[in-house]
Amino acid sequence: MRTLVVGDRFIPAAVHLDALAEVCGPQFGPVRTVDWSGSKADQHTAQQLMEREGPAAVPVPGEIVDALDDAEVLAVHFAPVPRAVLAAAPELRAVCVARAGLENVDVAAATERGIAVVPVSGRNASGVAEMALGLMLAEARGIARADASVKSGGWRKDFGGPGPEIGGSTVGFVGMGRVGRELARLLRGFGVRLLVHDPQVSDAVLAEHGASRAALDTLFLESDFVQVLARLTPGSERLIGARQFALMKHTAYFFNTARSRLVDTGALYEALATGSIAGAGLDVHDQEPLPADSPWRALDNTTLTTHYAGDTTVTNQRSALLVARAVDELARTGRCRAAVNAHALDRT
Repeated sequence: MRTLVVGDRFIPAAVHLDALAEVCGPQFGPVRTVDWSGSKADQHTAQQLMEREGPAAVPVPGEIVDALDDAEVLAVHFAPVPRAVLAAAPELRAVCVARAGLENVDVAAATERGIAVVPVSGRNASGVAEMALGLMLAEARGIARADASVKSGGWRKDFGGPGPEIGGSTVGFVGMGRVGRELARLLRGFGVRLLVHDPQVSDAVLAEHGASRAALDTLFLESDFVQVLARLTPGSERLIGARQFALMKHTAYFFNTARSRLVDTGALYEALATGSIAGAGLDVHDQEPLPADSPWRALDNTTLTTHYAGDTTVTNQRSALLVARAVDELARTGRCRAAVNAHALDRT
């Protein structure tokens, strides 16, 4: 099966090649590779733009168009796959994407052409869960602020009073998909009370993790630590706002490793700047990178990271393996059950 692998600054093509050889066998192919041009920062910025506006919002990658030729499978991570890219591949049967989000692919155009679009899920759950836990520890105990003080010549020990412990606290999850379940597993040793707001999660999953279902307002009212772990959908955009922050304890902390647009970030800033809540840990932001003069940079009760929660070696290897399994399924069976447009293709 003729496959074109597009490497980027996050998952190099070599990682995909190793995964394809492991899953499909060393004789699988032919497989060609091309690198999406640009720096890691450039590619991250493009990915953020596509997340908001779709794959046509960034320049068509000429290097990918030129390499497609007679490819039957296109394997990508963040690289854009707009209609123009699809049009350059008359033999294309599937686009396999090494992530769950498909904002970089024109799914409608692919469906018109009878091309399967296959995401992978669960690839970075463990990495994001570890980051979510790390942000809880860093923010509640002032770890990043102490480190910054020492490295600037100080010896800061006052962070507004003694920090809380996670052990024995109430932790609220907004969303309990794969990341939430991984984080729940990590939190077992802390003996927390776990509240979950997720209309989609089953009672069986809640019971498995010792969690209780809660209304959104109840979760914010009772939690000592709130973790946002939900997927961004049209119905969940800016789901969390001033009402929820007003319900939080003054001693409570808020964390987001999912998507910034799940939150009214203006209301969150106000709650932090006025001390209405104790602090926050954020890996995602409305503007990435934050402007140099962003007021978020001046907040002393916030730990900020650069949207890299899922960027681990394990995530990259797992992503490539999941893509390879999808390619292997297509080669063996002629279809990909996990394609988001599988039903539409079955009707054609």
